[in-house]
Amino acid sequence: MSETLEFVVRHGYLVLFVWMVADQLGLPIPAIPILLAAGAVAGSGRLSLPLILLVSIVASLLADTLWYELGRRKGVRVLNFLCRVSLEPDSCVRRTEQVFGRYGARSLLVSKFVPGLTTAAPPLAGIFGMRLPRFLAFAGLGALLYAGAYAGLGYLFSAQIERLAEGVLVLGEWAVLLIAGGFALFILGKLWQRQRFLHRLRTARITPEELKERLDRGDDIVVVDLRHALDLDAEPHHIPGALHLTPDEIENRHAEIPRDRDVVLYCT
Repeated sequence: MSETLEFVVRHGYLVLFVWMVADQLGLPIPAIPILLAAGAVAGSGRLSLPLILLVSIVASLLADTLWYELGRRKGVRVLNFLCRVSLEPDSCVRRTEQVFGRYGARSLLVSKFVPGLTTAAPPLAGIFGMRLPRFLAFAGLGALLYAGAYAGLGYLFSAQIERLAEGVLVLGEWAVLLIAGGFALFILGKLWQRQRFLHRLRTARITPEELKERLDRGDDIVVVDLRHALDLDAEPHHIPGALHLTPDEIENRHAEIPRDRDVVLYCT
């Protein structure tokens, strides 16, 4: 066995724990490759699959509980922070709220399979007052399903994955450069999309102070409140006279928005 594989086997549980915590905290470090690799090593008898699952669940619950407490203590400010640092700011919270609003605690069972939802679901549970024991039960089961699915695949196809890993090791530094280059291109592409979205947002933005000034002046404008129902529950404040629509309702209710006046949209 090569020195690299020896290192992975010797420190496999620690590497898995740190990797899973980083992924669940929201860092752009995908957990699927490490779970597949750990399962493959377990398939060859050099690691324990039950211990891999236990380490993964503990790491996930540690990060999830941190986000849960932040959501419980800081409220919607946590979601605003997640949206600001997200690589996909146009959908970072909306998709999470739709799933959480529809399925509640059950969304925690599948949240780790949905990009973006894995980090945003725990603070939402805290924001809307889910009891900690209930949260831990659903989040723990969700972590078991997630880790079990991918580590189990690695375990079943351990021989094929090990042959692939040996081929990568033969390539040596070139393989590392290719993987790092592909990951860097992915991140750069997401950052470019993010900057383009934020630029469009800035060019059509009006500040709350400017909106209040225009409303106080009596300007003939229409304000459309696009907040999700969960946001309204967490922060039930309205701009007087605002028309409330969710993004999903715009297609069917767009006729309610006048076309002959300035329209101001706002959300979280």
